[in-house]
Amino acid sequence: MEKIEEEQLPYAHWLYNIPGVGRKTIKYLLSEKGTPEAVYHMSQKELECLLDAMHAKSTLAERIIDSKKDWNIKRAYENLKEKGIRFTCLGDEKYPGRLAQIPDAPYGLYFQGKLLMEERPSVAIIGARNCSEYGRRMAQHYGRELAAAGIQIISGMARGIDGISQKAALDAEGFSLGVLGCGVDICYPAENRELYEMLCKRGGICSEYPPGTEPKNSLFPPRNRIISGLSDVVLVIEAKNRSGTLITVDMALEQGREVYALPGRVTDALSEGCNRLIQQGAAVAFSAEDMIHSLTGRETGNSRMGVQRSGKALLSDMQKALLENLEDTPQSPEIIKERMLSKGGSELTLPELMNQLVKLSLMGYARQIGNSYFVKE
Repeated sequence: MEKIEEEQLPYAHWLYNIPGVGRKTIKYLLSEKGTPEAVYHMSQKELECLLDAMHAKSTLAERIIDSKKDWNIKRAYENLKEKGIRFTCLGDEKYPGRLAQIPDAPYGLYFQGKLLMEERPSVAIIGARNCSEYGRRMAQHYGRELAAAGIQIISGMARGIDGISQKAALDAEGFSLGVLGCGVDICYPAENRELYEMLCKRGGICSEYPPGTEPKNSLFPPRNRIISGLSDVVLVIEAKNRSGTLITVDMALEQGREVYALPGRVTDALSEGCNRLIQQGAAVAFSAEDMIHSLTGRETGNSRMGVQRSGKALLSDMQKALLENLEDTPQSPEIIKERMLSKGGSELTLPELMNQLVKLSLMGYARQIGNSYFVKE
């Protein structure tokens, strides 16, 4: 698609909103006329001749002409801006480059906040809505660590893994982009209102659907191709064997994206989809540090890529106390918490304790066995 100038966007916005005019028709019209404005000024006879050549419906030319009567080009575009909503399309410099490369890229995108920075890598973190505590912790961990390393986090703002990872990314002062299956002026699900507002202010929200479009089940599967299309890598945290998450994985593979999956216990239904993906050749998500190294080329002090761990002076007092309570035999976080309390240690919540244990594991001081046990390394 040829580059278009800013003044063409109101016309592109009109063209994108004509009922019955899809990607193929828009692409064909622009290939013949060059710009959306040139299409706007075509006569009905010119349109009929062009559309007849592509075997379009005979009424389509009339529909395009009629749409001009009902659509105030400049006013409709200004209305978006007044609501804090922006529009971009293929050929516009603001349109995400990664997304433009997929075969079925949407011609137009609405967005609030910002879109991706092309020079920075991006990871889609997806998974179960009704996730486990393990899934919640890992979504927080990967969202936070990847974002803190400058990697952009993309997801669908859904409850569960999606929303948890995006909030963690923003809490780490990183960037996250939410891709919606409704208009960008609608918060869905409503329970994620706080996240929605955070994304609008400090990250971004985008959708191929016009403002005012209500969420419907049929709109979410097409939305998933945008999540994967915007990403360099797709990371699956938790998924059942028959999960909607795997639709996004299929789209990612078709688009040539790399897929990572977080391994889980073979007895956990929520890990069945991830374990099967690994069996089928997906990369194993051993640590956020390994992913950072793979995407940026930078090695971190926590990486499994052969970097030596730092001295104990770098540990916080809490981590030092926690390390003293680890043993050579596997212990659950609950047991470790009890040992610390019996010695007058700080009263951490289990999620806080688990977070510190994971950090110690990534730093090389502890080793995680299965999903819930730790030993001193």
